[in-house]
Amino acid sequence: MAEPEIGFIGLGLMGAAMVGRLQDKGYGLTVIANRSRANIDAAVARGATEVQSAREVAAASDIVMLCMGTSDQVESRMRGADGVIAGLRDGAVVIDFGTSLPDSTRALGAEVAAAGGTYLDAPLGRTPMHAKDGLLNIMGAGDKPAYDRVKPVLDDLGENVFHLGALGSGHTIKLINNFFAMTTANAMSEAFAMADKMGVARASVYDVMAAGPLRSGMMDFVKAYAVDGNPEMLAFSVKNARKDVGYYVQMAEEAGVQSIMAQCAKHALGESVEAGRGDTLVPEQVDFFTARFGL
Repeated sequence: MAEPEIGFIGLGLMGAAMVGRLQDKGYGLTVIANRSRANIDAAVARGATEVQSAREVAAASDIVMLCMGTSDQVESRMRGADGVIAGLRDGAVVIDFGTSLPDSTRALGAEVAAAGGTYLDAPLGRTPMHAKDGLLNIMGAGDKPAYDRVKPVLDDLGENVFHLGALGSGHTIKLINNFFAMTTANAMSEAFAMADKMGVARASVYDVMAAGPLRSGMMDFVKAYAVDGNPEMLAFSVKNARKDVGYYVQMAEEAGVQSIMAQCAKHALGESVEAGRGDTLVPEQVDFFTARFGL
C-alpha cells in the first residue's frame, strides 16, 4: 500500500502520540475531535485535516485507525449513519488499537467485510513516550493479506509488531497480558503496604524479592513509586486497569469459564475506583492498600 491516506479516531494521550509519529513519517492524516481540542489543534497545525464525523474520516482514508478506551466507544464510532462503516472506501483497512472485547471485535469484523473492507485488531503495549518514537509493541491479528499490506505503517509505529492469528486474537492476548500485569501490580502494592503494617522497610522487601525469580518489570514499576516516589513509570490509570480486568473476566465468562485469580485484582481496582481513586496511576495502589490497612 503506497503512501496510504490515514484516518485517526481517538487522539488521547496514546492516540495523539501515534498521530505525531505518523506525521513525523510524512503520512497524510484525517482526524476528528472527541473530548479535547488541544491534541486535534496540534495535529491540524502540522497538516492534518479535521472533519466532523467518523463517516467523513473513513471516506478520506485508505486506513482507518481507532485508539479508544472501550468496546462501546469503538462500536459507537463504527456503526450508524455517521459511522466508519457507512463511509468506508472499498478495500480499506480498519485497525482497532484499543483494548476491546474479542466478541465485539469479531462482530465488527463481519460488518466491515460486508461493507467491502477489512477489520484488524492491534492492541498496544508500552506507553505514549514509546509511541512518539515508534517503539510500541503491536499485537496485530486478522486477515493476513490485509495485515501484510498495512505492516509498513505498523512498523513505523512499533518496534515489535506481531501477527497473532485470526481476528480477535490480538485483543484476547492483550486481555490475558493485562490481567497478569494488573494482578502482579496489585499483589506488589499490597506487599509494600504489608511491609509498612509489619514495620519493615519497603526497600528491604524489594531488595530480597528482586534478588530472586520474582523480579519483573511490573515489580520495578510499583517499586518506583513505593520506594522512590515516582508513579509515572507505569502511566496507566486505575479506572482503565479496572476496565481491562473486567473485560478479561467477561471474556472468560463468555467462554464458559470463571477466573479465580482475576477476581482479586478486579475487587481491589473496583474498590479503589469507588473510593475516588480512578484517575490515580496503578503504582499508587500502594496508597489504596495502606489506607485499607489503616495506615
